[in-house]
Amino acid sequence: MTTAALPQTIFTTRRHFNDYNADDMRCGDLNERQLKEIFQLSNISNIVNPYTLTRLTPFNNPQSRFAGVYATQQRGASVTLQECARLLFSEMQVTSLPYACVGPYKDVINSMLRHFLQSTGAPYRDIRLDMAYKQQIQHDISANSTRLAIQRDIDKHINYTKAIYPSERLFELGKIISTNIMPKFDSMLLDKINGLGISVHDVYATRIELVSLEVSGNNWKGKLRYHGQDHFGLDNEDIRKKKFHQFQFFKIWFVLQRYNKFGFRPFLTNLEATVDIEGGKA
Repeated sequence: MTTAALPQTIFTTRRHFNDYNADDMRCGDLNERQLKEIFQLSNISNIVNPYTLTRLTPFNNPQSRFAGVYATQQRGASVTLQECARLLFSEMQVTSLPYACVGPYKDVINSMLRHFLQSTGAPYRDIRLDMAYKQQIQHDISANSTRLAIQRDIDKHINYTKAIYPSERLFELGKIISTNIMPKFDSMLLDKINGLGISVHDVYATRIELVSLEVSGNNWKGKLRYHGQDHFGLDNEDIRKKKFHQFQFFKIWFVLQRYNKFGFRPFLTNLEATVDIEGGKA
């Protein structure tokens, strides 16, 4: 029996990190006809028409009670492509408010939208998301908690006589973790209004490392490091879902990302958190 050499990766999801080939990382690949006919995205904004590059008025805005009263006589002013994009981004900020109205993370989505507007495709990192990620892991006491699953296995198999955790358990530990749910921001209520659900929600890929493990008498302490990565982008199936297609925020996002006249680049959101674990003989 030998002690496990640390730090060591004990689990990685099947979905890869830095997966730029994923469907939700596409941009500028759809034309006007496809957006309208395949995805039913004819009316996406209350302010501007991205297809005709004209501002909307109360008489040609589909959401207005006066729409169509004067047919085409009340056509709005023309805008440039750049101005149209700016107006759509501003509208995204406004329409994101119901999803980001409370708590310390409510401004994260605006930071991410500014990064999206830059369209560099560069990875995104925010210390506030790291803090939220750590809190989610620490506060998860459900049956699906990866942290608690790791803690229980170490508790069960640690050798207190030799003060070691057997190296052969690391592979088994990975299999145990794979049956649990990886950390993500999907609480029934809070994550839907605190800005985390709309900013990250589901974490695309996760890697977990056992960083350290020290045995002292009948007790032990250790550290886990979680690496998470999400995609700030929408794929074809996302926009077809009612929970996305019914809201303007997501319709505008999809058009800004996927319309070949815009093609704003999606990006990877990186998360990291180190959490303490501990246990001992009963």
